[in-house]
Amino acid sequence: MRFINTFLCAITLLIAPQAQANNNLPLIEDATSGIISLNNEHKIGQAWARVLRGSAPLLDDPITYSYLYDLLWQLTAHSQLQDRRLELIVLDNPTLNAFAVPGGVVGIHGGLLLSAEKEDELSSVIAHELAHLSQRHFAAQLEETRRNRPFTLATMLASILIAAADTQAGVAAITSSIAAQQSSRLAFSRQNEKEADRIGMQNLAAAGIDPHAMPRMFSRMQQAQRFQGARPPEFLLTHPVTESRIADSLNRASQLPTSPAAKLSLDFDIVRTRLSVHFATNPQKALNHYQTSAQSSQTPLAHYGLAVAAIRMNQFKQAKAALDKLPTSWKQHLFVKLTNAELQLAAQAWVTASKQLEELASLFPGHYAVDQLLAKAYMGAARPKKAVTVLNKLKKDYPTDINAWYLLSEALGQAGNTTAVHQARVEYFLLTGQIDRALKQIVFARREPHLTSSDKARLLQLEIDTKQVRENMKMDF
Repeated sequence: MRFINTFLCAITLLIAPQAQANNNLPLIEDATSGIISLNNEHKIGQAWARVLRGSAPLLDDPITYSYLYDLLWQLTAHSQLQDRRLELIVLDNPTLNAFAVPGGVVGIHGGLLLSAEKEDELSSVIAHELAHLSQRHFAAQLEETRRNRPFTLATMLASILIAAADTQAGVAAITSSIAAQQSSRLAFSRQNEKEADRIGMQNLAAAGIDPHAMPRMFSRMQQAQRFQGARPPEFLLTHPVTESRIADSLNRASQLPTSPAAKLSLDFDIVRTRLSVHFATNPQKALNHYQTSAQSSQTPLAHYGLAVAAIRMNQFKQAKAALDKLPTSWKQHLFVKLTNAELQLAAQAWVTASKQLEELASLFPGHYAVDQLLAKAYMGAARPKKAVTVLNKLKKDYPTDINAWYLLSEALGQAGNTTAVHQARVEYFLLTGQIDRALKQIVFARREPHLTSSDKARLLQLEIDTKQVRENMKMDF
C-alpha cells in the first residue's frame, strides 16, 4: 500500500503543473501533439508497472502467460497503436478485470478468462483496451482534469493498483473515486468507452474475429453484475455496461464484416481449464470435480483438467493416467506437452523433464514457457550453468519479466557466481519498485572479494541506472 500511496502523490504532482500550464492545448485527436508526449506516457507506464509488480501478486503460469502474450500481439497487429512498446502483466486474481495504462501496460486478471466462454470474447476485451491506448484516452483525461478535477485521474490509476492487490479495497477505492466525479466527467468517460468499443470491434473484424463477440461479452458482464449485486466486478466500475451500450455495440457489429463461425480454440480451453484449477479454493474438491467429469463425459478437456488438478495435489500417477487417455491430436499440442513436463518437474524427475523440454526447445526456439520450464528442470538437475544460459536469453527477450530475473538469480547462486547474483537481484528489485533494496544490493556486491575492473564498471552503471529509475519514479519529467 505504501507504493500505491507514493504513486498517487507522484502522478498528482505530474498532472497538476502541466494542467495549469497548458491553457491553449492542441487537439487530443492529434496523437503526436497532446499535452503529454508518447515518450512521457511510456515513462509513466513504466513507473506504474514497477509499482504494480511490487504491490500485486502476478500469475506464475508460463503457459497462460505465453498464450495471452501471443493473443495480445495478434490483436495489436490490427490496432492503430503508434507506440508498440507493450508490456503484458497477468495478475493472480480471480476477478473479472482488465486494464490498459499509458505507456502500453496491459493488465489482465486471471479471472477474466473464467468469465469469457470463448476466445473471441476474451479478444474483445483486449481489443477494447488496446483501443484506449491507441486513441490516447489518458492524454484526453489530462485535458479533462485541467478543466475539472486534477486528482481524479491519479485516483483512478491508483485504484486499479489497489484492485489488483486487494479486491475489496479496490472496489471501495474505485467506487469512491467515481462517486466524486462530476456529471461532465462521467459523460467524458462514456465517450471514451464508446470510442473504444467502436474501434475495438473494427479491429476484431480486421483480425478475422466476429465483432459480435464484444456485445456477447458485455452481456456476460451484465449478468455477472446482477449476480454479484452490491459488489460488481472491478472492470464494470471503470467500464460501466448498460442496456444502451449493449444495443449500440450490437448495432455496430451488424454493420461490420462477420467472420465465419468461430473455431473452437483449444489453446483457450486448455488455459481456461488450468485457471479453473488454479483458482479453486479447495484443491481436493477440484480434483473430485474433474474425476467425476472425466468418468461421466470422457471428454479430452475433462481428462486434461483431471491431470492438472492431480498435479496440484501431487497425485502424479493419476495425472499421468489422465494425460495418457488424451487423444493423439491432444498429446501433440504444445501446451499438453508442457503440462507433461510440468508433471515431471512436480515429481522431481529432473532428467526426464530436461530431455522433454530440450526437444521442445529445439522445435520452439525462444518460446517463453518452454524456456522457463527448461531452466527450472536444469536447476533441479543441478545443471545451473545450463539454466543460466537459457535464462540469459529469456531475460533479453522479456526484459521486464520478474520471474525470469528471479530464476536467474537463483541459478547464478547455484553456479557460485555471487557477483552476478547481486546484479540480477538489483534488476529484480528495480522491476518491482524496490529502489532502496536495489541500492543496498549494489553495496553488498561491492563487498565481494576479487571484483574485476569490469565488475566494478557494471556495478557503477547499475548504480547510475538505479538512481535514474528512482528519479523516474518521482514522475519528474
